[in-house]
Amino acid sequence: MKKYFNNIYTHLFIIGFIMIYVSSNISWGNDRWTGILESDARAYYAYLPAIFIYDDLNFSFFDSIEGEKYYNPNFYYDYRAGYNGKVVNKYYCGTALAELPFFTAAHLITKFSNGDTDGYSKFYPIFINIGAVLYLLLGLFFINRTLDIFNVVTKYRYLTLWVMAFGTNAFYYTIGEPGMSHIFSFAFISILLYQLLKYFETPNSNRIIYISLLLGVITLIRPANLIVILLIPFAARGVESLIGGIKYLFNKYITLIVSVVVFALIASIQLIIYKVSTGDFFVYSYGQEGFNFLKPNILKILFSYKKGLFLYTPIYLVSLFGLYHFFKRSKYEFLTLFSFLFIIIYVFSSWWMWFYGGSFSSRVFVEYIPVFAILMGLALQNIKSIRLRKGYISTIIFLAVICQIQTYQYRYNLIHWSEMNKEKYWNVFMRIDMIIEHE
Repeated sequence: MKKYFNNIYTHLFIIGFIMIYVSSNISWGNDRWTGILESDARAYYAYLPAIFIYDDLNFSFFDSIEGEKYYNPNFYYDYRAGYNGKVVNKYYCGTALAELPFFTAAHLITKFSNGDTDGYSKFYPIFINIGAVLYLLLGLFFINRTLDIFNVVTKYRYLTLWVMAFGTNAFYYTIGEPGMSHIFSFAFISILLYQLLKYFETPNSNRIIYISLLLGVITLIRPANLIVILLIPFAARGVESLIGGIKYLFNKYITLIVSVVVFALIASIQLIIYKVSTGDFFVYSYGQEGFNFLKPNILKILFSYKKGLFLYTPIYLVSLFGLYHFFKRSKYEFLTLFSFLFIIIYVFSSWWMWFYGGSFSSRVFVEYIPVFAILMGLALQNIKSIRLRKGYISTIIFLAVICQIQTYQYRYNLIHWSEMNKEKYWNVFMRIDMIIEHE
C-alpha cells in the first residue's frame, strides 16, 4: 500500500476524484448545471459556440440563448461590448482555446445522444467543469516536478499539492466557478515555470520554442499574465545561468525567430477575431476600465475584510515562510522572487476594481499558486526543528480547513461576494452550524 501513496498519480487520482465528486454533487444534478458557467466564464466560453455552431463573432445568438432559452436572472450577464457600431465579446478568447477539447467532446456526445447541440445544453457546461479539474491536476503534476528540482522530498511535495488544491481558492475555481480563466492559467503557468527552470539548467532550442508557445497561450488567456516573464530571473537561479541562458537564446537566432513567430501566431488569434468581427485588429473592449498605478490598494487586496487574500486564503501568507530559506541560501533567489511577488501584488492592486468583482478571496493570484507552492515546499523541507515543523504542518492543515469552511460559506452567500466588512466577517467566522442550516 505504501508504494502506491509514494506515487504522484495516486495522489492526483484521489484529488481528481474528490473534485469530480464535489462538482457533480453540487452542480450537475437537476437544473443546477445551468449555473456552472456564470459571469465572466460565460463570456470566455461564448467564443466556442460563436465559432463552431453559430458562425457569429458578433454574438447575436446571445439574445435567444441567454435572454430566452436558458434565461436565469441569477446568472444573466451580457458580456458584449460595442465598438464602432459592431458588437464584440468584452473578454479574451484564450480560455475558450483551453476549453476546446472539452467543448468538442461535449458536442460529439450531445450529437450522438440526439441532444440539443446549441452549445449550452447539459453536457457542455459539465464537460467544462471536468476540464477545469483536469487542468488543476495538470498544474499540480508540474508543481510536483518543480518541487523535485528544488530537492523537496516526496512527502512534503505531496503535502504541498494537497494544501494548494484544498487550502487555497484553487478549490473554489475548480468546482465553484470552473469556467473562469484562473485554473487554466494556473496550469499553463505551472508548466511554464517548470520549463524555465529546466531551460536554465540545460539550455536547448526545443525548450525555447515550447516556452514561447506557453507564453502565447498564457497571454491569450489573460494579457496581464504576460507579467509572468518577470519570473525568468528567479528561474535562472543565479546571475551566471541567467546570462548563459540569454546568450544561448541570441546565439540560436533561427530558434529565436521561430519562437517569436510561434508566440505571435498564438497571441494574434484574438487580433484575428477582432478583425473578422469589427474590421480592426486592435480593440480595447474594457472601455474606461484600467490600471491606476499611482493609487495601488496593496493593503486592501492582501488584508481587507472585503476581499483580502491573506484573510480568506491564509495559506498564501504562511507559505511566505519559504522566503526565509531563500534569504539564508541565496540572496539572488530571494531578491528575484521577492521582487516578483511585490510586482504582481502592486500591479493587481492597481486595477480600477482591486477586488475584481464577484470572487472568493483575491482570484487573480490563483494562477501564481506554483510560486507559493515552491515557498511552502521549501519551508517544509528546511525547518530544522521537529517541533517547529510539526507546528507548521498543523498550522497549514488548520488553515486549509478554515479555507474550506469559508469556501462553503461563500457558496451559500454567508460570505458576500462584495459587501463584506469586519462585522459581517466575524459574525460568520467558523460558523459551521450556519452552513448545515443551508444544506
